[in-house]
Amino acid sequence: MENEFISVRTPGATHRLVLLHGWGADGDDLIPIGKELIKGLSEIKMELIALRAPQNHPEGFGRQWYGLFPPDWDAVPASIEQLTARIKAFSTSSIPLENTFLLGFSQGGAMALDAGCEMKLAGLICCSSYPHPKWIAPQVSPPVLLLHGEQDQVVPIEASRKLFNCLKLNKIDAELVVFEGGHEIPQNLLLKLQLTIMKWIVKGE
Repeated sequence: MENEFISVRTPGATHRLVLLHGWGADGDDLIPIGKELIKGLSEIKMELIALRAPQNHPEGFGRQWYGLFPPDWDAVPASIEQLTARIKAFSTSSIPLENTFLLGFSQGGAMALDAGCEMKLAGLICCSSYPHPKWIAPQVSPPVLLLHGEQDQVVPIEASRKLFNCLKLNKIDAELVVFEGGHEIPQNLLLKLQLTIMKWIVKGE
């Protein structure tokens, strides 16, 4: 796939933030949010990687991780396997998987959780996400931050509540932040994301 990711390099980076966009968006969709997050983590040198979903959106613009309307759930396992391989390919001695954070929105959030729970990452941020039908909460997982708008008309907030309850049942380090709003990542919650990332970094040292 051409231009399968967008990279914002940081000289001497010790950590990495990987972004997974939502259904119908493209690799550059979350770049502004990613840049703001990194800007607020000035004491941490972090590179930014925004992945492009592998499939063209059926309407002819944007991308998708798998068909969603109607949902092609049978394609999810292969999509997760491919995504896992792509993320692992970025691992280096200077920025290993253990220093990599994964942030996904909507369909990208569902992919982040499904793939990320099985990898030794520094943390997962899943915004307006939902569980895949065959997803099972793991016994061991990186810490998870769930973000969801109370008035989300695209992915109902019950989806994140279900994820949170399943994770906590298995004693996974998980937090659910509910905000006034819809299918979005509010600017006023970027500080919360930054503080959470810093907490995970300190805890992992």
